[in-house]
Amino acid sequence: MSTQHDAANLLEVRGLTKIFGTLKACDNIDLTIAKGEIHALLGENGAGKSTLVKMLFGSLEPYSGQIFWEGQPVRITSPGVAKKLGIGMVFQHFSLFEALTAAENIALSLDDGSPIGTIAAKARALSYSYGLPLDPESLVGDLSVGERQRIEIIRCLLQSPQLIILDEPTSVLTPQEADRLFETLERLRAEGKSILYISHRLEEVKRICDRATVLRHGKVVGHCNPREETASSLARMMVGNEVKAVVRAPVEGIEKAAPLLEIRKLSRKPATPFSIPLREISLTVRAGEVIGIAGVAGNGQGEFFEAVSGEVRQQDAGSVRIRGKDAGGLGITGRRLLGAAFVPEERLGHGAAPRMKLSENLLLSRHATDHKAFVGAGGMVRSAAVYSAAQRIIEVMDVRKSAPDPEAAALSGGNLQKFIVGRELDRKPTVMVVNQPTWGVDAGAAAHIRQALIELARSGSAVLVISQDLDELFEISDAIAVMHNGELSKPMPIAEASFEKIGLLMGGAEPGHVEHVLDEQGLETA
Repeated sequence: MSTQHDAANLLEVRGLTKIFGTLKACDNIDLTIAKGEIHALLGENGAGKSTLVKMLFGSLEPYSGQIFWEGQPVRITSPGVAKKLGIGMVFQHFSLFEALTAAENIALSLDDGSPIGTIAAKARALSYSYGLPLDPESLVGDLSVGERQRIEIIRCLLQSPQLIILDEPTSVLTPQEADRLFETLERLRAEGKSILYISHRLEEVKRICDRATVLRHGKVVGHCNPREETASSLARMMVGNEVKAVVRAPVEGIEKAAPLLEIRKLSRKPATPFSIPLREISLTVRAGEVIGIAGVAGNGQGEFFEAVSGEVRQQDAGSVRIRGKDAGGLGITGRRLLGAAFVPEERLGHGAAPRMKLSENLLLSRHATDHKAFVGAGGMVRSAAVYSAAQRIIEVMDVRKSAPDPEAAALSGGNLQKFIVGRELDRKPTVMVVNQPTWGVDAGAAAHIRQALIELARSGSAVLVISQDLDELFEISDAIAVMHNGELSKPMPIAEASFEKIGLLMGGAEPGHVEHVLDEQGLETA
């Protein structure tokens, strides 16, 4: 093997290996990233991508192997060392303090001691310069996930990195926000900066990436030019076989099926100055159907999920009905006991307690609905039964892990998502409400989750899916409604829907004017 290291490469990795116990998370990985290129890192959940980039950023130390920066060998022993070299990273799981403003969170990561006002001004200017508008004075706790993503990106850019590592950057962005991000990345590339781009959205990899390295089970299994591949061929490289297509058979006579989830003129005042009020939302989801809700981040989807799930109760008990029973005054457990299941948008800290094992998280969410199975005489937990159920979910959802029953925080984001969705599907609920079901999940697992939601509906349940991924909604939904500024449009049957129609509604167009606008623009209406 040659020992020459090309200084034209910004970063070069030779034989990088990381071992956790008996698991080789990264096995003898070679990788080069040229100056001024966008390089994709592809692989299934658990393939070793996150472990690799954490070694490049100094969050983990390699067991063996070498890293070269501009042709010179380096040891990256901490994120501080990485930043001094010129490596910045935007993690998939955000590291923001919700009680602080955007500017205060940014200031915590900078070492220049600048006044907070100066930092806020720089952040505002940079955010608008790169097309990622941000209000530095806003409290993080009041922001949508997409808006929090902007803080992470701007915080990284303010450190003037030469290499930017992005882990699933568009998983929480709308198509419009993603387009703006791509423009930003192309501008950064034109400025000579390099980007290591991790994504399961293969069409966007084909669109913006110059080269790709593919990992499988911790090993490099291929390199390619993604523009010369198809999404199917890239997915096949990642998983080792064909990814099954999602099948959604149409349903007949759904209007006569039993209404299992009914939202009746649901209104909610803003909880904070930055929250979105909900305005008389009405929606019916019937047995056998999947209703999708689209919308630009920050238009009330989070507030709506809180209201439907029981995180926030309603004064009018009849504003939410589950299986024909008033549920507006019930909390989460009360609604679960009526047969409902919920998957929130933020998985770590909201959908799962980070420092608790998977089996313990399962018990937390199902101690009431599975009381007889999980709790014995005198209130003693049947640990074996809980563990067995957790293992069943892990097997069905193909959750990749490094221990039999690891802490939730030890899983990659996609694998944790698979477990949380599987935890709710395992109950076979009558009503399923999911917010961002496949955020950060690889192509094979995303197809599995989407098919499972369709099959749950076709078995007689009502499924409500909130998603910023329009491709996903068109793939699984029988009808799509749009959330805009706290109001919900009437669901549009999928046979009548189009990306153009839904996009106009997401932008605030009046439902009755959509056809007219499309005609003026000369676009297809269906």
